[in-house]
Amino acid sequence: MAGGSDSIAVLGAGSWGTALALTLAARHPVTLWSHSAEELAALGRDRENRRYLPGFPFPETLRLSGDLAHTLDGAAEVLLVVPSHAFAAVCRQIAALRPGLAALSWATKGFDPASGELLGQVAARHLPKASLAVLSGPTFATEVAQGLPTAITVASDDTAHAERLAGYLASPQFRAYTSRDLIGVQVGGACKNVMAIAAGISDGLGFGANARAALITRGLSEITRLGLRLGGQPETFMGLAGLGDLVLTCTDDQSRNRRMGLALAAGQDIAQAREAIGQEVEGVNTAREVRHRARALGVEMPITEQTYRVLFEGLAPRQAVDNLLARRQRPE
Repeated sequence: MAGGSDSIAVLGAGSWGTALALTLAARHPVTLWSHSAEELAALGRDRENRRYLPGFPFPETLRLSGDLAHTLDGAAEVLLVVPSHAFAAVCRQIAALRPGLAALSWATKGFDPASGELLGQVAARHLPKASLAVLSGPTFATEVAQGLPTAITVASDDTAHAERLAGYLASPQFRAYTSRDLIGVQVGGACKNVMAIAAGISDGLGFGANARAALITRGLSEITRLGLRLGGQPETFMGLAGLGDLVLTCTDDQSRNRRMGLALAAGQDIAQAREAIGQEVEGVNTAREVRHRARALGVEMPITEQTYRVLFEGLAPRQAVDNLLARRQRPE
């Protein structure tokens, strides 16, 4: 699109990228980019995302592009909403085209599967001149697209950047809080997906509300321990990007990660569950990265450990629960 002072580039046309593009396009010109020519053709023909977010027509202020250089031209904000495994590759593409990019933000939740780094570390390495911001919180794409009340956190070391991005997103139905805790917001957003798989397993085995509440509470303790060790701030984990996102994704079947856990409890394998869900399930790869990072740092994360073993070592889901319950008694 022809760049304007408030034009926004959204990179990634999955359900969450599309929902954010629709939200932003209510007040700003937006270009939604996809690397897939087939996907772009469908989006252009239907003027809605029938595959990932059907029923929400694109406004005239939302344009489509498969040309990354053209999409970046004149954009006041570049917002990445690609899967975590594609994040580094897209950053490299941006760096090759716009090495002096001034501002980059993302709504992807996870760790880089190649390096185990937080996505902010990946972005900083490839785009060292860019101000960085992340948005995270308890959000389901469909509810955002419907205009239902939603609140998120926008975090950046650059307060002006966080406030600007929050302003782009703000509406009577969408409230964006700002934070300077870039690390904590990323850790909360990534790790809650692992806990959601565990919650799905627990519920799928019929263990009830008591077990779910205990898992969420102890899961928050795990996330906080890791987040503090990595440099996050304690208050972040009691906020929208911590407790809020954790509760949402552990308790509602709109969560792909929770549905993965339900499928595993029912005897399906990862491939079968992924095919049924039909979209990226970030918690699977994140479980591997979080477990590796926790072990390297000496951070105790027993729920993460057992979830990892179910996902990657063939441990039976019921045995994983028994292993958690058999841990030695200790003070809370």
